[in-house]
Amino acid sequence: MNNIKRGSLMLFFIFLIPLLSGCWDQTSIEERAYVVAIGLDKSKSDNENQIQISYIIANPEFSKKEAMTTEPPMETITFDANDINVARNKANTVVAKEISFNLLSVIIVSEELAKDKNFIRWMYDATKEREIKRDTPLIVVKEESTKFFKQNQPKLESRIHKYYDLILKYASKAGMIPNSHSNLGRYYRITQADASLFLGIYGTSEKSEYKRSEEEDNFMAGQIEIGGESNKVQFMGSAVFKEGQMIGTLTGEETRAAVLINEGLNMGSIIATYKDPFDDRYRVTTRILQKEDIKIKMDLKSPLPTIDVSIPLYIDILSQHSMVDYVNDSEKRERLKQSIEEEVTNTYNKLIKKTQEEFKGEPFGWSLIARKEFLTIKEFEDFDWMETYPEIDVNLTVKVNIGNFGNQSKVPELEEMRD
Repeated sequence: MNNIKRGSLMLFFIFLIPLLSGCWDQTSIEERAYVVAIGLDKSKSDNENQIQISYIIANPEFSKKEAMTTEPPMETITFDANDINVARNKANTVVAKEISFNLLSVIIVSEELAKDKNFIRWMYDATKEREIKRDTPLIVVKEESTKFFKQNQPKLESRIHKYYDLILKYASKAGMIPNSHSNLGRYYRITQADASLFLGIYGTSEKSEYKRSEEEDNFMAGQIEIGGESNKVQFMGSAVFKEGQMIGTLTGEETRAAVLINEGLNMGSIIATYKDPFDDRYRVTTRILQKEDIKIKMDLKSPLPTIDVSIPLYIDILSQHSMVDYVNDSEKRERLKQSIEEEVTNTYNKLIKKTQEEFKGEPFGWSLIARKEFLTIKEFEDFDWMETYPEIDVNLTVKVNIGNFGNQSKVPELEEMRD
């Protein structure tokens, strides 16, 4: 009986050993340096095979509310390296902890490097690193990323990884930047497909001159006038990539239009203003909703290929300073509807013309729809979508349906009220 007990106990310990072996190589939080942002710039050395890499390393002790620490919330280091993977080991010459990318929030690239013909070579290094996730946002900044990191001092969020998550979330909801699809995974997929343009998030900490126009959001990051003691960093517009290399930019208004035209991207509800047809001094503030699918019809077999696009938009009126009674006057409401349709159509047509003449490619995801028009992949490749798109005749129509006019839809008669 004792031998049976002894044998059972021995078997128990034998089976327990493999379970405990998983704890032998564990690393505590205090022994890890969590990189929350990676910056990529052109190297200042003569070696063209190297780039300048910056790490923003978060301090895990700083986020513990119960721990009183005098340590800074983050640390920034910058050095030259051949690629992202070598940089990780190089960083450990000055960082006394294991470098980890598990909490990586963003990859930020300078515009100068993004426009370099060899940029794609360094970007594909990230595919080799298993800790860098494919849904990591890709941001292009006007200046060097080192300067961007130095100027980026958020006032209301000291945890830098949380700051990037929140600022990108709410900026994309407003339609000012491409949404969460502007990440590494989508960059790789669109680049390898070689048929469409990729839109990356555009930001800067530098102020630039801007001549105000009638369009409310027709500006780029750095052109927004904001007073007070706010953060210098702004995110607005998008960086346009073709075949993995940056070729230009889109304003906030153009970015919003590009996302609304793309049926594969769900922007949600966004706020926009349009001119008031009854008083040129004022603009009408609206909430745009896309409740129905975009209808796209292609004829790519004819001598002159055509694309017919129909975009249904549902619009709620949030404010109109002209105080026109659109609620009770159907004729005025119809005129407002036509005015918005004309303005939106004009904006979309300008963007399409820009993509055909300047970029020679489209960021609307139409290449995926065009594939269905061919029986085989070879037929689609022979059609050469990227080369043919600039010559395609695009016909776009916008159908606006006006919804409600806010909580209090009826507005007072201004003249009567003043009398």
